Amino acid sequence: MCGGRGTRLGGETEKPLVEVCGAPMVERVAAALRESRVEEVYAAVSPAAPMTAERVRETGLAVVETPGEGYVEDLTAALDSIGRPVVTVAADLPLLSSEHVNGAIAASLGDGDDEDGGPRSVTVCVPADLKRRLGVSADTTFEREGEELAPTGLNVVADGADIVRLTCDDRLAVNVNRPTDLERAEEMCD
Repeated sequence: MCGGRGTRLGGETEKPLVEVCGAPMVERVAAALRESRVEEVYAAVSPAAPMTAERVRETGLAVVETPGEGYVEDLTAALDSIGRPVVTVAADLPLLSSEHVNGAIAASLGDGDDEDGGPRSVTVCVPADLKRRLGVSADTTFEREGEELAPTGLNVVADGADIVRLTCDDRLAVNVNRPTDLERAEEMCD
C-alpha cells in the first residue's frame, strides 16, 4: 500500500519515496517482500502519489491502481483486483524484513485451527508501550486481553478467522508517519 498522501510527515517528497537508510521506503518494503515467501509483489498506488506510481513501475513491480479515497477504500480496491489470501504492507515500514513477512505467513497458515483448514487473516501488532518507549507515534491502538496494542501495517488478508500476532520487534514498531518517526527509523538503520 503506497498511495497515501503522507500529510503528517510533511515535506515535498511523496511519503513512500522518502529515503530511510539510503533508499526510498517503498523500495525497502518491496525488497523485504521479494526476499520472503510472497510469490508476487504488487504496489497499490493512487492518484495522490503519482511519482511513487512511476517509481514502482520503473523497478518492475506489478501495479494496482486504487481510487485514493482512503486506506480502507484503497485496500478494498486492491483486494478486489488481486484476490485473497494476500500479504498487505504499508509502505511506511522501512525496517521490515523478510523474516517479519514470513512470520506473518506462518501465523496465517498456522496449525490448521481454522474450520475449513484455509489460511487465517493476521494482524501483526506490537505493544503500544513499545512504540512509546521508542518515541514513535502510536496513532491507532486497541485493547486485547488487557494490553494496549498497535497494528504495525503488516497483515495477511484471507477468508479464514482473524488472529492477532503479537511481536516485540522494535523494527516493526516504527511506521514513518511523522518527522520524529523518520528520525528514529534512521537511527535504527543496520
